[in-house]
Amino acid sequence: MHVINSEIPDVLILEPKVFGDSRGFFFESYNQKNFQDATGWKSAFVQDNHSRSQKGVLRGLHYQIIQPQGKLVRVVSGEVFDVAVDVRKSSPTFGRWVGVNLSAENKRQMWVPPGFAHGFLVLTDFAEFLYKTTDFYAPQHERCIAWDDPDLAIAWPLSEPPLLSAKDKAGSPLKDAEVFM
Repeated sequence: MHVINSEIPDVLILEPKVFGDSRGFFFESYNQKNFQDATGWKSAFVQDNHSRSQKGVLRGLHYQIIQPQGKLVRVVSGEVFDVAVDVRKSSPTFGRWVGVNLSAENKRQMWVPPGFAHGFLVLTDFAEFLYKTTDFYAPQHERCIAWDDPDLAIAWPLSEPPLLSAKDKAGSPLKDAEVFM
């Protein structure tokens, strides 16, 4: 596995070693020892999630204020623009974001540690998005930051307004959001 550092040191892009020939390809999508060596994260993943969304769907920016989740995210069909926002008030990178294209083709994964809000925009006709979490989903603790918060100024690659859930339409600006200390 090749590790690519992002502009925020805690968020990492992981590229698997892919073995391919005329028959197809093989790669380890997760290896606990390699993941721990690369990230320093020693906790187990407790939940796997799988979503499918159509082009233009934007999900996020979500996080859990209690039971924060680290997420190891990847795309197995299509392509997304994936974003992590640091919502740890004590962090030197508080309020900064990292965005990367994840696709079935590039097979990249992104490690989004606890203390970050996360979201993605589907760029292809549809995308299937898989992610492992370090804690269980707790809807009562879930928070949402506005995807279009002007203070964050995320450079979403949009050609038209995104398709949003009611929850995502009601997201708060970061300055008004409950964040981690």
